[in-house]
Amino acid sequence: MKKNILFIGLLVVGFISFSFLSKEKLNEEKSIAQIEYKVVTVVESIVPNGLGRSRMISANEVKDYKEFTTVRSGEKGKDEKNKSKRGEIRIKDYEETKLLNFYNLGGIHFQNIAANDAIMTSKVNTMIAEGWELAFINTGVESSGGKGDGQGIFITRYTFKRNL
Repeated sequence: MKKNILFIGLLVVGFISFSFLSKEKLNEEKSIAQIEYKVVTVVESIVPNGLGRSRMISANEVKDYKEFTTVRSGEKGKDEKNKSKRGEIRIKDYEETKLLNFYNLGGIHFQNIAANDAIMTSKVNTMIAEGWELAFINTGVESSGGKGDGQGIFITRYTFKRNL
């Protein structure tokens, strides 16, 4: 009987120790796992008569937003001065893929839309093959504001993520 109690006691202590070590190992792995994000932006012109420019843009440089951020407190004289220049924000290392415009002289050109879809699909498939996962898609439109306003873009941001 004493041997059974001792055996059960050892099993319980062993189980508790194993459970604690497993949780500690899991938490350690979570703190080590890091995620990297990358944004690909597609700007498609919706300017009539095919006069606009359409591109897919992907930055190859990394920027730290903190270098270009000012903290505002609302108290006069307490705000930090942001001494960064716009030129410091700009990057020169990026991919620019030409796309076709939505419109031509005849109006909406559906063949151009299909061609853009094929190019964007190729980019998404390439990034997935490189280990990225498509996490979010955000879209926005700035379209014609009425007579005489020949401005307009359709913008899509694809946000990818992957474990480092």
